[in-house]
Amino acid sequence: MSLLNEGLVLVTGADGFIGSHVVEELLARGAAVRAFVMYNSFNSWGWLDRLPPKSRDAVDIVAGDIRDGECVRAAMTGCRSVLHLAALIAIPFSYDAPRAYVDTNVHGTLNLLLAARDLGVGRFVQTSTSEVYGTAQSVPIGEDHPLHAQSPYAASKIGADQMALACHGAFGMPVTVVRPFNTYGPRQSARAVIPTIITQLLAGDGAVRLGALHPTRDLSFVRDTAQGLIAAIEAPAAQVVGEVINLGSGFEISIGDLAREIAALVGRPLALEQDRARLRPEASEVERLWSDNRKAARLLGWRPRYAGIEGLRRGLAETIDWFRDPANLGAYKPMEYNR
Repeated sequence: MSLLNEGLVLVTGADGFIGSHVVEELLARGAAVRAFVMYNSFNSWGWLDRLPPKSRDAVDIVAGDIRDGECVRAAMTGCRSVLHLAALIAIPFSYDAPRAYVDTNVHGTLNLLLAARDLGVGRFVQTSTSEVYGTAQSVPIGEDHPLHAQSPYAASKIGADQMALACHGAFGMPVTVVRPFNTYGPRQSARAVIPTIITQLLAGDGAVRLGALHPTRDLSFVRDTAQGLIAAIEAPAAQVVGEVINLGSGFEISIGDLAREIAALVGRPLALEQDRARLRPEASEVERLWSDNRKAARLLGWRPRYAGIEGLRRGLAETIDWFRDPANLGAYKPMEYNR
């Protein structure tokens, strides 16, 4: 029997981009979900506020902060499995506030791991990032590729992943590290390149301002990523516990070519302008990311449904359609650089 049918699934970062899609996918599969969201004085549940009332009412929503161990333990009590997505994720802001990234991504993850150990959780899925690999030293990037942090964000995620794997080794915890490559889709913040391009094109106020155009990325549609993360709970423990597993489309595209694809789908002319504020420091720019996703196919039975250039175009079209809704586009500031 799948762990999804055995009890509550705790999703941390459920108020965020990927987390909210994970919650929706879990509900569609009939899972019982507890959503851990970041406490704020506005009583906002992030993207969960946009769920249909029937779906939102089906979720047990708990507000708190993963940096507080007691808060985490209370939220996890009664849960059978954990999908850990809560993190500080913006790379540029990690240059300004590296200590905050360590506090949230490393110490926060440790709080969750220790609570999971003490409460006897049956599966703990640690959500990683392809940024931990740095610029590809060989392609496609397999799970045995060296780790090379080129930003404080990447360093904090390496620390979190290694803490999770150390808890598996030291305490026998049922940990799996799932490493998504660049995920995109509806609800993504404008700190990422695809919403940045789409919102500027739809605003139509002039040139699209970007940073470097030559780096390549492996882009995964958010539903593919959500299904891969959930597959790490559903898979037999013998296949996945203690493993690191990439989730990626197996296809790379440069930022410049990506912008041209989006402009064609939006139906607007593209004029690109380099904004120096959006450039990473030279040694911090990850030049190439391209995933090897064969391990995910073997261990999780997961394959991207939005693969290759045609899959990317389908995913981009769905994302653009979402942004065309004035109620969605109105939540963004297209001409402001979101660090």
